[in-house]
This record gives sequence, C-alpha cells and structure tokens, in this order.
Amino acid sequence: MASNRARVPDQASPIHRLAIKPLFDSLPPRDKLYAHYLSQAAWHGARIILRQTSSESEDIFDFIIRAYRACEGDWSQFEGVCAVTDDEVKTFLSYAGLFLYNLGNFYGEGGQKFVPDLSKESLEKIVGCVGMTEPAAENLVEAMTAVHPQGLGYPSDTAVSSYYLGDRITRTEIKEIQLTMQEKGYEPENTRVRKRTEHGSAVYEVLRASYDLGSHDLTAVERLGGSEVTLMKGDHRNQVSNIGHYLGRASMYAQNDNQVKTLERYIYSLVTGCLGAYRQGQETWVKDVAPSIEHILGFVECYRDPHGVRAEWEGVVCIADPEETKKMEAFVSSAGKFCTLLPRATVENEGKGLFEKDVVFIPQCAIVHALTVCCPYVWEASNLPNYNDIREKHGSKNIIIANRMSANRNSPGASIYLHASDRDLYRQNLHTIRFVATVIHELLGHGTGKLLSETAPGIFNFDATNPPISPLTGRNVESWYRPNETYSSIFEDIAQSVEECRAILMSAYLIDNKEILGIFGYNEGSVLTADNLVFLFYLHLGVEGLRSLEHYNPDDKKWTQAHSQGYFAIFKQLLIEGDGVITVHHDANTSNLHVTVDRSKILSHGKPALGRMMCNLHIWRCTADVEACRPFYESLTNVEGVYEVWRQVVATRPERRMKFVQGNTSLVYTVEGGAECKEYEESDEGIIQSWADREV
Repeated sequence: MASNRARVPDQASPIHRLAIKPLFDSLPPRDKLYAHYLSQAAWHGARIILRQTSSESEDIFDFIIRAYRACEGDWSQFEGVCAVTDDEVKTFLSYAGLFLYNLGNFYGEGGQKFVPDLSKESLEKIVGCVGMTEPAAENLVEAMTAVHPQGLGYPSDTAVSSYYLGDRITRTEIKEIQLTMQEKGYEPENTRVRKRTEHGSAVYEVLRASYDLGSHDLTAVERLGGSEVTLMKGDHRNQVSNIGHYLGRASMYAQNDNQVKTLERYIYSLVTGCLGAYRQGQETWVKDVAPSIEHILGFVECYRDPHGVRAEWEGVVCIADPEETKKMEAFVSSAGKFCTLLPRATVENEGKGLFEKDVVFIPQCAIVHALTVCCPYVWEASNLPNYNDIREKHGSKNIIIANRMSANRNSPGASIYLHASDRDLYRQNLHTIRFVATVIHELLGHGTGKLLSETAPGIFNFDATNPPISPLTGRNVESWYRPNETYSSIFEDIAQSVEECRAILMSAYLIDNKEILGIFGYNEGSVLTADNLVFLFYLHLGVEGLRSLEHYNPDDKKWTQAHSQGYFAIFKQLLIEGDGVITVHHDANTSNLHVTVDRSKILSHGKPALGRMMCNLHIWRCTADVEACRPFYESLTNVEGVYEVWRQVVATRPERRMKFVQGNTSLVYTVEGGAECKEYEESDEGIIQSWADREV
C-alpha cells in the first residue's frame, strides 16, 4: 500500500511573484504608510505560525536566515567553504524556499511533512559552515531529516500537532478541556494546550496568546480524574507585542473611524488575550465598506487544529481594485434572490425559507491584490468573519485575491486526470472556472445560512415554541445551538471540511444559472459559452475529486486538508447518485486515470444529486445535528475499495507545489515621507532574501 511518506521538495516547482509594486506605487503617501505598518504587523506573526506548525520549525527558520547572512546571499560560497556540490546547494535552496513559503516543514495545504533531499552528511556540512555547534547542530539536522511524524493531526505515532504540547494528549482529553472552556465562557481560537505530569497526575495548561502575564485555575475536571485545568496568559508574548506596536502605528494613518476602532480593539485583544475585544473589532471591520487598503489580522482559521477549534495566525494586507470590484455589485445585490433557488428554500422568509437569515446582507465583494500574506500558503479568497453572530447581524466581507488567482493561468491544473480531448479546453479556461466558482463559493456558500441558536438562556433567534420544519424529516427540528455553543465546538474535527464542502456545493448547484453566468459575461454568444463553462466545471469536480486523494493518509485513515475532503465527498456523491454524469476510467496496466462527463446528465442527474447533498449538510449545520451529519459525511469521505486503488495511482504522481515570492515595504525618509515597495526575483534565493529582509 502506498503511504503518505514525507515528501522532498521538487526543484522544478514553479515560483511566482505576487506582483503588487505598480499598484502600491500608485497609492497616496498616507495610504502607503497605512499599508506598510499593517504589513509589518502581519509579518511579525510569522513566528507564531512557525510554532503552531511544529516544535522544530522556528529553529529551522533561524538556521535558514543565518545561512543567508553567512554568505550574504552569495550561495555559491558554500561550495568551496562547505565542500558541497552545486547541485547540493540548489537542493538545499529548494528546501529552504519551500519551508519559508509554507512557514514550517509541513505543507500549508495538506499538512504533509517534507524533508530536504540531501544526505545527513551534506546537510551537516552546511549547518557546520553556518557556525552551529554540537549538540544544537546535530539536533537541527535530526529534526530537518526526520520523516516521522508524517503529518499534522491528533497526536499519535504518525501525526503531530503543535496546538497540543508536552505529554501526548488524547482526543477525549481535548474535548473535555474544550467543554470546560466553553462552560467558563472562554473561546479557544488564540490558545494552545500543554499537558504535563505532576506528582503522577496530569495537569493541563491552556496557553493564551497575550502580552499580559498571569494565570488562574479554570476548574478541576472530574471527567479527567479531577485534574486541574489552568489558563496561562503570555503565549507568543514578544510577537503580539510587536504586532500591537505596528497596529498602533497603522492607526495613525487610518482612513476613517471604523478602521481606528478596529485596530484599537485588536490591540486590546492582543494585550489582554480577550477574544471579546477581537469580536468587537470584527464588527467594526465589517462596517468598513470598500476600503482602498484591506486587511485580515488575527487568529482566524481553524483548518490545522485537528479538533477544529484553535486558530492559526493570519496576517494579510491587500490593495483594492475598485474597477474589478464594481463588476461584482450586481452579484452582491442579487444574493437574496439566488437563495430562493436553493433546494432548502420554502415560501417563508420571502422565499428563502427558515434556515436562512431574514436579510442576506453581503456588504461587499472586494477584488484585491495582496501586498502581504503571512500565512502557511497564499490562498485565493476568503469570506469573513467566522463568528456567526456577527455575520447574521452585520454581514460578511468577501475578498478575492486577484494576483493569486492569476497564477492559475500558468498552472496546468491536473489535466493529467482528463481525456486528451478535454485537456486543452480545460487548461485554457481553468482560471475562469476557478474565478466564477470562487465568487459563488465565498459570497453565497460561506455567506448564507442561519444557525438556529439559543443565544442566551431563554432567548432564541427563531420561534422556539414552533420550530421550523426540517425538509429532511418533515417534522419540527429538535436540535439547535445552546448558549456558548458554536458550530466549531459542536462539529469539532469535521467542522471545517463540512463547511467547505457546503460552500463548494453552492458553486456546483448554481453554476448553470444563466443570470449568474451573465453577470460574469458568459452566455451562448461569448467565446467560452455558458454551456461549455458548466461542462468544464463538472470536469473540474471530477479532477479535484481525484486530486484530493493526495491529501488522504491511509495509515491513520484521515484527511489532511479540509477543501480536499469536501471535493472528494462531492465527487463520490456524483459517482454514487449521479447515474453516470461522471465516469472514472482506470487502466491498471498503464496506470492511466481520468474522468469524463456526460453533458446530457448534468442538469437531469448531476444537479439533483448535489442538491440533495447540499440540503442535508445545510440543515444539519443550521440545527447543530452532528449526530446525523457525522456518519453521513464520514461514510462519504471514506477511501476504500476502488477509491483506494485510485488513491494509490494519485500517490505515485504528486503534483508540483507552487511557491510564491512576496515583496516588502519600507519607509522612505524624504520630505514627502511615505513608503516604498521592493520586489524579488522569482527563485528560491528571492524567497529567502525577502524573509531575511523582514527581520522578524
């Protein structure tokens, strides 16, 4: 059986520049300063991400930067001084570039470990040239080359999570600690957990990111044998101090009161660790409509926490593209109408049904260009905030990163999983397919839905005396979210994947809508016709379904990437219930593996199959019915039989992972003041130099 062993970097992996300099240069000086200080705040969260990835990542980061400074960027010096070959230096640079792009030695997408394709002897020579001494040098080499644990996940013999430190902790213990925090009103996003043994008994410390120090006992948990759970402030103290400093400087150049208030609440949250203040900042952030400089800062997404509740630091700063954003206004204004087309819709609530917000309010869909993305990978789009109560009261923001999306034009996709007759058309239009699908995914997928909740004891956001009728059972719903419960706390490890699957399904279900496609300029008279776009999207679902198998670990039967698990669930649903709308062709003799789509069955069989699945996931999510959702979803994402055969084929042809090199900003000491942007060459050397210049 092929397994997901640690990978080595592919030196031929494409490297793209996240181009931004001309747009930055066009900003007025005040906006440049605002963007600069926000970017500094973002970059200074890098070490938080490194620590959240693995225990060794921060040391590896420091070593790479130290190596750059030792040779002053002239890597050829290592050949003579360290007695290594040119190929060995290039191999090291390939690893270093990949490490810095992912901010750790595990892939940001998928969580699989990667190691340098160098012998320990060669690596020891390079480490020695940098001036490291034993035992630090030996420990570093061992950490860089160790293939176990292979991936991120609940701590085990094959997986590791730096959200859970110290002695190995069990899933049951994590759940009990989460319940304890929930009962006490503490949210987990900016925390980690450390387990240690004291006098023969387990002690649990919840480490909270903050500048303030201090600790206090939460409770003794009887379900954990009476063990103490203690909240300890001061995690990542130096980093949050620096972030807060630069946010304070940024606020001096903010464009309006909402921006000032947002940053003030963020700073207070960083100082105290209080996520209530961060929530307040998110409320004012949503109200800041169409800013020329956009940002996402904080402990935001829970993708890499195996339990799905603790969040990774994100620091993103973008420059708006007002002309492209304006094109999205028609889509935004029609959001409520499109919700009436969904399989869960009923006559109530103006045709949207009772499992939808009264007003589907999407303040904006911003097309932006990323200046700074301090994350484990450069993603294409986002819909925020993740707090459902804020979304329902104030709406959400949708951010599409154009200079990231444009890289898809240079990507072959995974057309190896298509028949030769479909490949060219797919390659030529992959950027379009992904752009249209992403907009629907973010605006309507993540932007819709009402979680039925008891928001406080005896206070409900629905008529609890006459609960809505579930379209799945035909009876009044019997479950909802209780006080202090959230979607993540109830659905735990499947929460992120179910939500991404639900959003992908929204794109798939509405992709044939003529009005939506018309907004994007596609009809039967366009170069890429509307019918061809729909056909290509179904091919895309098949391609992504097969590609996703690279992110399934057969050793512990776990998925390592939320979107991939969601794509596979949709792919499997179409194969099981789509009556041949998608067919997989596999030749065991040649290992050829590809998908085809029957155009005639897209609307008659494919769409209804996806609609049934989307309705299930949506209603279960809205009603906190994890007991019904979990067996359905886990069965649909189980990889066995013919799916395991296909996975083995996919595992033999791992795709090249793109890397992005980003620019830096710095202050300009002239009469006019302001800041300037520096870009770097599209190479591993460029990635390394950019990080050395950041001095984080």
